Amino acid sequence: MPGAPLRPMLAITGELPAGPGWAYEFKWDGVRALADISGGRQHLYARSGVEITAAYPELGTLHQQVDDALLDGEVVLFGTTGQPSFTALAERMHVRDRHRAARLAAAAPVTYLIFDLLRLRGTDLTGWPYHRRRAALADLGLGAARWAVPPDFPDGPATYTAAGEHGLEGVLAKRVDSVYRAGVRSPDWVKVKLEVTGDFVVGGWRPGARRIGGLLVGVPGPDGRLTYRGRVGGGIGAAVERELLAELEPLRTSDPPFRGDVPREDARGAIWVRPTIVVEVKYGQRTPDGRLRFPRLLRLRPDKPPEEVDDAG
Repeated sequence: MPGAPLRPMLAITGELPAGPGWAYEFKWDGVRALADISGGRQHLYARSGVEITAAYPELGTLHQQVDDALLDGEVVLFGTTGQPSFTALAERMHVRDRHRAARLAAAAPVTYLIFDLLRLRGTDLTGWPYHRRRAALADLGLGAARWAVPPDFPDGPATYTAAGEHGLEGVLAKRVDSVYRAGVRSPDWVKVKLEVTGDFVVGGWRPGARRIGGLLVGVPGPDGRLTYRGRVGGGIGAAVERELLAELEPLRTSDPPFRGDVPREDARGAIWVRPTIVVEVKYGQRTPDGRLRFPRLLRLRPDKPPEEVDDAG
């Protein structure tokens, strides 16, 4: 790993742990970053070990608040709605030109959310339990316009509910007595993604390795035409594919039922249908323009007419 002092500890995916001995943090939809600070200078490293200092000049004065420390956290870009926007952050992630980075930082600044302290004033803290590291981190009093130490909580279900209410990605549960295991995906950290479901109208499909590689879905407007919400490829097994084809084949049409906002890569080779079939989709939040993230088909909804479908589900 060029330059990076260590590999960050990683979480497994699972159900929300219950019982004593756990602390809960919000899961932020950003990119992992280690901040290595010493000698009045700082370097930021991505999870891959690549240095990303130049990409985020707005974080450049963090070293003025703490010296000789190794911090672990998430670089997040909050959108106009106040929620993290990974789509907006994507434009910042790979920038290495300092002039371009400065322009982007002025227009759409990031925030560094610091959740762990791995070294302080020459002392390696990775062998300390989580609760002791968090207490030492809190004692540093880090906080400014572009970085903060978000809280952890003792109540898992309440934290999960709050994450949903604030449109966040989910929750990270951490054993309070766990040490920091660099480079290890450990069951001492459990990430619980917040997923929601909604009903959408099928406007077409894209062939793939199977006859249906992905459904193109949307929500109808007053004129019946669909606003595009994304391509749903997950959850379409052989039996479901047969069921879908039986419903969709008779509805083929030459005209797309969408308002013209289907991305070119999704529209290419698409087979359009009259928008009468409703499906229930599970997904992990949305992009700022309303597209579904990580969508997966759950079932057809023959009980629901398309005119009852809206973005509230």
